[in-house]
Amino acid sequence: MKSTVHIQVAAAAKGSYLKKAYFETPFKVANITEDKKKHPLHLMLMSSSPGILDTDDYEFKIDVEQHAALHLHTQAYQRIFHMKQQATQQLQVKLADGASFIYLPHPTVPHEQSSFTCRNFFYLGNACRFVYGEILTCGRKLNGEQFLFSKYQSISHVYLNNKLLIKENLLMMPDLINVHAVGQLEGYTHQASLIYLQEAVDMEHLRVLLSEILVSEKNMEAGISALPINGIIIRLLGIGAEQLYNCLLRVNAVLPVKPSNKLQHAG
Repeated sequence: MKSTVHIQVAAAAKGSYLKKAYFETPFKVANITEDKKKHPLHLMLMSSSPGILDTDDYEFKIDVEQHAALHLHTQAYQRIFHMKQQATQQLQVKLADGASFIYLPHPTVPHEQSSFTCRNFFYLGNACRFVYGEILTCGRKLNGEQFLFSKYQSISHVYLNNKLLIKENLLMMPDLINVHAVGQLEGYTHQASLIYLQEAVDMEHLRVLLSEILVSEKNMEAGISALPINGIIIRLLGIGAEQLYNCLLRVNAVLPVKPSNKLQHAG
């Protein structure tokens, strides 16, 4: 099934609003904002499908206009089912100057013999706030189905004023690459990452704070690295999807909302 979703968010005097929403089966966009007079606008991407099926081709386009703020949510874990061929997905996000975008989707669960390729393109203007996370599991672990998928690839590009600054390429093919080898997962079964970009924020102060939060987690490894622009990337290795997902939510909760040396809690 080929499906397209297009979301446009604009700024109003006291908050952000949904300017346009176009979606095709099986998707639907729901406004779950509790206080519509405050930033950001909270939208949930819902689906009537049990997951990603063979030959599915999804295209998501998101435009956040100047000074608007969007927090995009997912409905549940993303399952990728058994396939004879493959499925593909493309996400394109454009942020105008001063826009804010948060997207921390639920973990992805690739089933046996699934093959999936996702390409993400993020185009940022000046003074944007950008938070994006991703969690990949080993499969249906509780069913004894670990690393039986054929291929999972997620390629993310982050541009600032049309100049490529960050490129992430997560490729896992368990039949060809030993996922437990040195330099791979080394015994862990789940992995997560989070990219945070924002001008005029003391990233070193933030890194220290986040390290204190993450070091308290058991059965998990964490690392925080600086990016070529004012931002950080966090990488996590663990053995449970829920733990990693909750960690990303905790991280997002302490990320500064506005450029300041004083950390403020995000809404």
